[in-house]
Amino acid sequence: MSLTRPIALGIETSCDDTACAVVDGEGCVLASVVSSQLEAHRPFGGVVPEIASREHLENWPAVSETTLHEAGLELGEVDIVAATKGPGLIGSLLVGLSLGKAIAFARGIRFHAIHHLEGHLFSPFLRAAGEKADRPPEEFIGLVVSGGHTSLFRVKGGETITLAETRDDAMGEVFDKVGKRLGLPYPQGPLVDELAESGDGKGFPLSIARCTDGSLDFSYSGLKSQTLVEIQKLRAAGVETDLGEVDANEMPGPVLDLLAGFRKAAVGQLVDRLERLRRQQPIRHLAVSGGVAANRLLRPTLEAWARESDVDLRLVSLQYAGDNAAMIAHAALLRDKRGLVDDPLEADAASRIPL
Repeated sequence: MSLTRPIALGIETSCDDTACAVVDGEGCVLASVVSSQLEAHRPFGGVVPEIASREHLENWPAVSETTLHEAGLELGEVDIVAATKGPGLIGSLLVGLSLGKAIAFARGIRFHAIHHLEGHLFSPFLRAAGEKADRPPEEFIGLVVSGGHTSLFRVKGGETITLAETRDDAMGEVFDKVGKRLGLPYPQGPLVDELAESGDGKGFPLSIARCTDGSLDFSYSGLKSQTLVEIQKLRAAGVETDLGEVDANEMPGPVLDLLAGFRKAAVGQLVDRLERLRRQQPIRHLAVSGGVAANRLLRPTLEAWARESDVDLRLVSLQYAGDNAAMIAHAALLRDKRGLVDDPLEADAASRIPL
C-alpha cells in the first residue's frame, strides 16, 4: 500500500478506553486499536477514575505495539503525534497526553493536542480502514451525542461555533442512569437501547423538554425524572423492575414499553432541536458523531428527517462512534494542513475545556 505523508499517530485516553491509531495524509486509517476496560469497571457499575488511569498505563505498551504492527510501520516513520488534551478524566488524559508529548519531543516531530469533541466532529468523514477519508464541507453543522456530551456546533473554515449544549445531563448519561435504576450491568446505555427494541412506547408518551428562554440547548434531566417516576409506579404495581435478576427472555413487557417511550423522547429532542435550527438558518450538511450515534432509533430517525429536510447527512460509522484514536489523528492532520502545531512542552490536559 502506498502511503501519503504525513503519517499521524493518534492517542486517545480521555475516559476508560486506551486507543491508538495510525492515519496517513489522506485520512486513510492504517490501523486503529482500542483496548476496553469494561471488565475492570463492571464490578463498580461505572468508571472509577483511578482504575482507569492505571489501566491506561498497563495497556499502552501492547496497544501501541499492536497498532504499529497492523499499520506495518516503525515509530520512526511517524511524522506527527496527536493526543487528546480534554475534556475527560484528568488522570486518564494525563497518561495519553504525556505519552504523546514525550514521543514528539524525543523524536523531534510535530505534536497536536486535540480537543476530544474536535475529534468526534470530524469522525463522520472517516471511512473503512484502508480507504481515504472524505473531505469535510467548508461549512457544516455538527451534532455530538455521547455519554458526556450533547452539543450542536457550526463548523466553518476551521472555526467552530457552539450553537447548543446540554444544560444538565447528556443523552448517553441519562440512558446509563435509567439502566442503572433498573439494575442493568455496566455499560447500561447500550442495553437500554437494545431492550427498547422489544417495547412499544405508545403507552408512555414522555414529554420533550424545551428551554423556557427559547434556547436550542438540550435538557435531559426532566426526561430522566419522568422515567424514574414511571419505574417507581411499575414497581408499586408489582412489576419486576430489577432487570439484573430477570432472564433475558422474560423481560417484563411494561418495562420494555417504558424504555421504548423513553428512547423515543430522547431521540425526539434531538430532532426537535435540529428542526428548530433549520427554521432559523439553513442546514446543508449535518455530521452526527459520538457513542450514542450508534443508537438503533437515532440513526433511522435522523436519516428520515434529513431526507424530508433535504439535508446532506453524515452519520459516523459504527466503528468510529465510540472513543477511538483514529478520529484524534484525523483531526490533527486537518489542523496540520492549516499550518497549526502545538509545543509539546507547553500542552496541558484539562478535565473541562471549551471547544
